[in-house]
Amino acid sequence: MTDALKRLSDEGVAIWLDDLSRKRITSGNLAELIDQSHVVGVTTNPAIFQKAISGGEGYEQQLTDLATRRVTVEEALRMITTADVRDAADILRPVYDRTDGQDGRVSIEVDPRLAHDTAATVAEAKQLAWLVDRPNTLIKIPATKAGLPAITEVIGKGISVNVTLIFSLQRYREVMDAYLAGLEKAKAAGLDLSLIHSVASFFVSRVDTEIDKRLDSVGTDEAKALKGKAALANARLAYEAYEEVFSSDRWSALERVGANKQRALWASTGVKDPAYKDTLYVDDLVAPNTVNTMPEATLEATADHGQITGDTVRGTYEQARAELDAVAKLGISYDDVVQLLEDEGVEKFEASWNDLLKSTEAELERLAPTEA
Repeated sequence: MTDALKRLSDEGVAIWLDDLSRKRITSGNLAELIDQSHVVGVTTNPAIFQKAISGGEGYEQQLTDLATRRVTVEEALRMITTADVRDAADILRPVYDRTDGQDGRVSIEVDPRLAHDTAATVAEAKQLAWLVDRPNTLIKIPATKAGLPAITEVIGKGISVNVTLIFSLQRYREVMDAYLAGLEKAKAAGLDLSLIHSVASFFVSRVDTEIDKRLDSVGTDEAKALKGKAALANARLAYEAYEEVFSSDRWSALERVGANKQRALWASTGVKDPAYKDTLYVDDLVAPNTVNTMPEATLEATADHGQITGDTVRGTYEQARAELDAVAKLGISYDDVVQLLEDEGVEKFEASWNDLLKSTEAELERLAPTEA
């Protein structure tokens, strides 16, 4: 094992685990990762919960109790997922205290079926924050058009937010604007801005998956030479936008009254193409004040053979622009790719949530007490 995870942390990259299950909580595995692998946060999503609850252990007693109470499947699912997030938040509480609230965070997502409904997203975010009832929770809101005003509204109420499913540079700028607008609302309401935190989850590997597919269709040597470059270029230019926004006069006015920067979080950092090194989206996205949320396989790969060589983002912006321009010159539309990825991202989470509802409903029916 190398000290790659420590070096990554020392470079200002917070290591979060992109996974959660009750077994991981009760077995002590999460505490062990915090203690030994520099993990300082956890992210969840509907797909993660679908995998954990449908195939995992540790849920039988709670499901039995919920079936006995004859609760609806939606209520049962929220009781189960918020219990896991609450317990994980308690395990991470010392990290939260030690880092003044920056890390030690656990994220939970609003119902993905609400992704295009602003008012329902706000209501769900408030309900989730109340249900989990831990200061180190982040409520995940998707960066859809309807999600943007929801982000402002929820931040304005003092609830910390993880903005998810960001693929485009334009949308990322809109997300940062929504965050600043939310802080301004919170300030006007007399809230303590130092207690409000946010991350913006900028998705990485899926960009390469889609653009590489289109480069293969072009088929030229020039196209093949660009494979595996677009996702890193996109993320690096996102960090350039982050540096610009959080050095603006608008930001400075908020920072003077205690506001926290919205950190860029690299999401979807598990490598999909076996032709690429399995630590690509960790080694090559090292920059101060960022988060990298990793599936366990990526975390272990980084610990074993990650090559952390310092900042690999700043100073790359011109090259990144050139690479995205080269992709565009081959007839591949950036706007088309990022919109497709956002649409697919919402659809995939919604499908996972629906699968989870069905499997949970079946369990509740199986465990329901028979009538005397």
